[in-house]
Amino acid sequence: MKLKAIFTLALMLMTGTTVKAEDKGQEFISQLMAKMTVEEKLGQLNLLPGTSATTGELKNSPLMRLVEQGKLGSILNQTGADGIRQLQEAAVKKSRLGIPLLIGMDVVHGYQTIFPIPLAMSCSWDLKAIEQSARIAAKEATADGISWTYSPMVDVALDARWGRIAEGSGEDPFLGSRIAEAMVKGYQGNYGPENMMACIKHYALYGGAEAGRDYNTVDMSHLRMYNQFFPPYEAAAKAGAGSVMTSFNLVDYIPATANRWLIDDVLRQQWGWDGFVVTDYGAIAEIIKHGLGDLTQASVMALKAGTDMDMCSEGFINTLQQSLKDGKVTMAEIDQACRRVLEAKYKLGLFDNPYRFLDKKRRERDIYTPEHRQAARDLAAESFVLLKNENHLLPLKKQGRIALIGPMADNRKNMAGTWAPTSADDKYATLKEAMEKALSGRATLRCAQGCNFTSDPDVQKAGGFNRTTPFKDSETLKREALAIAKDADVIVCAMGESAEMSGESSSRATLEMFDVQRELLEALLEFGKPLVVLNFAGRPTVLTWEQNHVPVILQVWFGGSESGDAICDVLFGDKVPSGKLTTSMPQATGQEPLYYNYLSTGRPVGEGRRDYAKFASNYLDVRNDPLYPFGFGLSYTTFDYSDVTLDGRTAKVTVTNTGDYDADEVVQLYIHDVVASIARPVKELKGFERIHLKKGESREVSFQITDDMLMFYGSSLRRVLEPGEFEIMIGPDSSLKHLKKAIYVQK
Repeated sequence: MKLKAIFTLALMLMTGTTVKAEDKGQEFISQLMAKMTVEEKLGQLNLLPGTSATTGELKNSPLMRLVEQGKLGSILNQTGADGIRQLQEAAVKKSRLGIPLLIGMDVVHGYQTIFPIPLAMSCSWDLKAIEQSARIAAKEATADGISWTYSPMVDVALDARWGRIAEGSGEDPFLGSRIAEAMVKGYQGNYGPENMMACIKHYALYGGAEAGRDYNTVDMSHLRMYNQFFPPYEAAAKAGAGSVMTSFNLVDYIPATANRWLIDDVLRQQWGWDGFVVTDYGAIAEIIKHGLGDLTQASVMALKAGTDMDMCSEGFINTLQQSLKDGKVTMAEIDQACRRVLEAKYKLGLFDNPYRFLDKKRRERDIYTPEHRQAARDLAAESFVLLKNENHLLPLKKQGRIALIGPMADNRKNMAGTWAPTSADDKYATLKEAMEKALSGRATLRCAQGCNFTSDPDVQKAGGFNRTTPFKDSETLKREALAIAKDADVIVCAMGESAEMSGESSSRATLEMFDVQRELLEALLEFGKPLVVLNFAGRPTVLTWEQNHVPVILQVWFGGSESGDAICDVLFGDKVPSGKLTTSMPQATGQEPLYYNYLSTGRPVGEGRRDYAKFASNYLDVRNDPLYPFGFGLSYTTFDYSDVTLDGRTAKVTVTNTGDYDADEVVQLYIHDVVASIARPVKELKGFERIHLKKGESREVSFQITDDMLMFYGSSLRRVLEPGEFEIMIGPDSSLKHLKKAIYVQK
């Protein structure tokens, strides 16, 4: 401890001043570190995966021996509270200094009560509900021994081919920042016994991977980083997230895990963040693949850059002691990393009570409760986006004969989505079961799988579907589906991706509906009957053919453990759809990456233009604009927007529910800096409000035009506020044809 800090502490004690909890924590950690060997300090920087082994096997496992020797400070994805308790007891009772373990897990969108995938949640634009989802996830996970989650993922993602777009909040930095703040607040709270430490990932720029291919190279200007990609990381850091996970990609040709500018200069110095940095899985070892040295060199680079914890490479624990002897790292650098990890454990209260997250009563009381399930069901319904509703076919009546067809119609394991724990999915209802319950005998429901996900069994296997249902003969499946469709009054098609077809290591080169699903859909449409497509997906997909041929399209993403009931709520009109897209949905895969807040070219093509002029920035075969724009989503009712009025710095608009249903609407505010010192996007989301209007009701919605809303990072990488005209645009989505405009002049 520095002399100044010791003097201050002594002075406070002599004068009777109350010592702050933070000062007490620092003094405790300093005293503990004074007793630690170099190997024990490096042990605190070592993070390894757990096991689902039985209690007896765990007792004699290599993992247990490392814990007892003080060579392992944290464990990820250990399943089972009994195993976690056994490991924690080994750390506390059998290691020399009794330092408790930090137990982490990928609790990404729920623990046992599974909420919609993050991309779907973002489409609710409901910050309170999103914060509540994180709070419930923390409450359940901490009841089962987990104290640290690898969430939220705040990467801005512009390319739908990238599978991990499913884990984030879409393409917009402003909305992504607000959701990041809500998630951190929900997880961490005040670090109580029902809170867990959040981890911002993946720092940084992971969503900018070239070609939408996971783990691929990222290369962009610093101006783009600061204005378009950094804001959600900064927002989450300033919201107090306790940890940050590095990304796999390069930043300025240096792996993020070893990038001192990224970790020390930006994250710690510029943003003033003081938590600990952990690598992604095996990221230090992957530095070798980038051609920057062996494991010893990679470990030195990572530590010196400011990375504190090594996930699964075992580079720190196995090489840094020798590097210290060789003068390649300093004791101060090891101490700083160790201190940050110990501070996290102190904040979580693990030194006061190592077993505070192992309460058997809470485990029985707080997991998968009716209240939690209702919250998940409500948020799932809010996340669904109605893309088309020809002739007001939806909501369906609970009568007649309904045919439910498709590979997601009666599929239990694929409903919850990527990163959902598999230990509880047997109790989640299928869509078929949920519809049977919702109809309660008032209508006849018949169900058929209809087809495999694809005609390629290898692709289907990679997508995880074969875990539950074998690859079947396509013609047999199709005949079964056509037989029940022939006698039906209405056909509901549950189609799209399986849960594992998006998420990590699930990039796709084409985004159209899979071949056999399209063929089945074409055959079903030949009956000429009312037909609804429920599009399951973890990413924006190409639905151009479906938009042209299918009467109704409801984007249901992967809605979590309660998604079956939530789909029925919307399908049969118990709830009105209100979701709005947070990613642009393309007309063709070749448009990717596609996003609304683009920079104009010197030869722009007007938004929505259908002519194909030569020597302009356009395609010959597809319009530039998306099939469905950012912010888009239909309702069972209709809304009218008045013109925008400005009263000083207040922009106002009146929204009227002109339809027949009480419903929610997401009112969106965009700005455009008309003339600036650098090129600025054609429009940027800068505000939104989710409102509820009864049919016939009107409400005035106002937004304050703040300096922060108008500022941007200029060529010097400093935020600037420049005078001039700004277009203020308010409407139901980002398309210019739906936005009402006014001009604000900044003096």
